[in-house]
This record gives sequence, structure tokens and C-alpha cells, in this order.
Amino acid sequence: MKLALLTLLGGLAFGQSGWNTPFPPHKVIGNVYFVGTAQLGSFLIATPQGHILINSDFESTVPLIRQSVEKLGFQFTDIKILLGSHAHADHMEGDAMVKELTGAKVMAMDRDVPALRLMKPGGKEHPIDRILHDGDKVELGGTALVAHLTAGHTKGCTSWTFQTTEDGKRYDVIVLGSVGWNPGYVLVNNKDYPQIADDYVRSFKTLRALHVDVFLAAHGAFYNLEEKYPKLGKGPNPFIDPAGYQAHIDLKEKQFYAELERQKNALR
Repeated sequence: MKLALLTLLGGLAFGQSGWNTPFPPHKVIGNVYFVGTAQLGSFLIATPQGHILINSDFESTVPLIRQSVEKLGFQFTDIKILLGSHAHADHMEGDAMVKELTGAKVMAMDRDVPALRLMKPGGKEHPIDRILHDGDKVELGGTALVAHLTAGHTKGCTSWTFQTTEDGKRYDVIVLGSVGWNPGYVLVNNKDYPQIADDYVRSFKTLRALHVDVFLAAHGAFYNLEEKYPKLGKGPNPFIDPAGYQAHIDLKEKQFYAELERQKNALR
């Protein structure tokens, strides 16, 4: 029950107003654009047949995302597909509003569906038009995204990979879900999520096996957005950062095993 409540609330404990601090929308690389806030990673993948949005964030964030999309010269109503990173309010609470405004098809990983069904801002039912499974592809306008189950943070936490092209070069992009944990997460003897620790271990293995050029994530802090953004256009693209991706995975894995051992010791 405790984990289920945390899964439902997600970032609410941190305060929506602080996480909705505006951040300049910008082209990341190729057909990939940042349309989120200073804290929340939302991305528009533009295609000739309409666009894909990853992460609607809080419902209160949706107007900010819309403004960012339009500042970049795109029509918000051209969003055809809405994806998410995981079933926490700070990433997917706005799904119903985005669907109302755009008619986009909402897609979510199967193991996150129960938590999403509980996410009803203002009493709105959480829309889910397609249930995804590990390895499924989502395709639109020549861009194909692969859904990777990277569970632990939530049961259906999803990391997205796809390719984009810029200046004749092809790059492998990831939008990482999360391999961290919130205060109160129980990694040992978790009655609501018995396999949570095993899922984290599998997720680290999955993420290490991926080839990544461009590192993006559900939170800007994960990929050092504030540090990298001022460097954009002043030299090599700072978001092409395979070393930064590996360093993040290394750090989170080290922290995970330290926390796992701490919780095991506390039970001895």
C-alpha cells in the first residue's frame, strides 16, 4: 500500500509550482525538441505525419508544454501520440488533458496500467489507447521508438530509444525513465512489489546493453540539462554524451546496491 501510494503521487510531495519553473524550449538534435520545465523532461519528436510527445507531466504543466511547442513553431494539435516514462504524477498526470486538447493516442507500458488507472486529476479517467510491452515499437512519420521495460522505480517504468539524423549522421537517442528511488521505497521484503530489487538489477543490465549517443531523461537533472543548455550552438552538441549516460548508470547502480545493503542490514 505504501509503495502504491508513492507510485500514485510521485512528484507531488515536491510541489508542482517548483517543478513547473519554465525552461527555454530548444532543439536538442535532429527532430528532437525539449518542451519541458526546469525540472521535468518532456520531449517532442517531430515527424512529417504529426508529432510524438514523451511525458505530459503534471496536469498543471500541460499549458507550459503547449507554449513551448508553439514557441518552437509547431502546432500542439499536431501531436498524434503521447508516451510516458512512468506512472508518477509528475510525468503522466497530464495525459487526459493532452488527449482532450489534441486527440493523441495515449500509450503506456502494461505493468504501469494499474497505477495509471488510479491517476484521475479532477476526476478524469486516465486514457490508455494502446497497452505496450517490453520491446514494442511505436512508429510515426519515419521515426520508430522502442519501449524498454526498465522497472523498479515503478513496475512499468519505461525508457525510450530511437534514432535521429543531423548533418548526415545518425544518432542513437535515449529518454531514460528512472533507475532511482523515492523516500520510503522498500527494496527488501516488499509485500506490494516483491520483485522490486530484481527488477532494478535487470534494468541496469538492460540499460548497459544499449548503445547511446544522445542522453535525455525524465528529469533534466539526470542528464545535466542546466549545465549543457548554455553550451548548445557554441561547439559540439553537449547532448551527445555517451560518457555522461554511462556515468549516470554507474552512479545510480552504486547507490542502489548501497541502499539495498542498508535495508538488508536494518532487518538483521
